[in-house]
Amino acid sequence: MIADSDRAYISGLFDADGSVSYKKYLCADKRYKDKKGKPKKYWQWKIALEISMTDKSVIRWVHEVLKVGTVNKKPPTGKSLGKKMQYRWRCNHREAYYVCCLIWPWSHVKLPKIQKILEHYDPGTCGTYDRPTTKGKVINLADFKKKIRYEME
Repeated sequence: MIADSDRAYISGLFDADGSVSYKKYLCADKRYKDKKGKPKKYWQWKIALEISMTDKSVIRWVHEVLKVGTVNKKPPTGKSLGKKMQYRWRCNHREAYYVCCLIWPWSHVKLPKIQKILEHYDPGTCGTYDRPTTKGKVINLADFKKKIRYEME
């Protein structure tokens, strides 16, 4: 169980240094053709959370506390040469939904997009304090982790 103080701190990091992506865009799959021989088009969702900063220890702490997502580094290039290394924590789709469930009570700046993600996966439950994670369109995160052989506390 993640302490409320940690959840509130992570929410503050998102409001300050994070980004929330909730976007539907049109993709073309060249492997499949329509009747006219053109690539078949379909709609795809991009649902992601990211925190970027130069302090590696904070990014590692977020990853250890949440136990989801990935950590990558982005070296300075081009005009940013001479600046510090940037570290990024990211998660997508179901993991993003899980994190949104944890941080939404303390979110302010990113709250509208976080609510869109929550509503996408679990319609009709925005505004409840103890958010359920098994209703709607997805299995709960613990079952999902077991399927891909991760262990969750």
